[in-house]
Amino acid sequence: CAIVKGGREVIANVVASQIKIHEEFGGVIPEIAAREHLEAINVVIDETFKQAGVTGKDVTAFASTVGPGLVGCLLVGMNAAKTLALAYDKPFIGVNHLNAHLAANFIDTNLEPPFIALLVSGGHTQIIKVSSFSEMEIIGETIDDAVGEAYDKVARLIGLPYPGGPKLDKLAQIGNSHTFKLPEAKVGGYDFSFSGLKSAVLNYINGCKMKRQEINEADIAASFQKAVIDVLVEHAVHAAKEYRIDKFAIAGGVASKQTLREAMEKACKERGIQFYHPSPIFCTDNAAMIGSAAYYEYLQGRRDGWD
Repeated sequence: CAIVKGGREVIANVVASQIKIHEEFGGVIPEIAAREHLEAINVVIDETFKQAGVTGKDVTAFASTVGPGLVGCLLVGMNAAKTLALAYDKPFIGVNHLNAHLAANFIDTNLEPPFIALLVSGGHTQIIKVSSFSEMEIIGETIDDAVGEAYDKVARLIGLPYPGGPKLDKLAQIGNSHTFKLPEAKVGGYDFSFSGLKSAVLNYINGCKMKRQEINEADIAASFQKAVIDVLVEHAVHAAKEYRIDKFAIAGGVASKQTLREAMEKACKERGIQFYHPSPIFCTDNAAMIGSAAYYEYLQGRRDGWD
């Protein structure tokens, strides 16, 4: 839960993490996640209002994620927000999860459309042309695995525990990224394909096991990460150039990776493009980005019913 002022200033932001709970399963179990949401929601809301020093009467509108996401978890948050809106007689606004990730770039910055955005998360990899606060167009996306999903799968292949993506990113820092030549993760236009990278890593590991050769996990991690970042950077800066837009932003959980941010920043600087990225705490799922997106929806006159 978060309270956001003017779409850019976060008054309070409270996050309850379930990583420890799902670690033993190697991934998120939807039913358990929904039950944990139900147990935590009131505590999180109370703590947020306490930190902000305001009450529901001071809030202009209430918002929640309405998708995409795990249905059980979304229902918990959505019904909590609707109940607050009903109790305090305030508008309710349903926010698209992916739009909110883009809106994270508005927090504590002066970024305004138009800009090109790269959304990279566990479930999505998209290049988006943001023409205004309400007009967005997907111009490229993955045709199979999302970047975050590919990170987690490769991490599992080399024996890293859940959540594997951040651990693979850390391991890659000590590896040699030029050890293995992996297939390019691009297809036609601005689209991506990451399943081939995963398969190439799997085949290499299986080959080493058959030949009883030693596997250098750090070199695999570094080579995989380089292959991913190279194609993300290439597509992103090319899109900015083709559409003649001099502002570029990244968003989503994978955008918190330092290696990706540094590569994007360098490529943008070389081409005279202004580069934006959210603070790492606003890259992964959080309510502040939902509040920011809702603010701009509210300005556009957006109101949603109880249905």
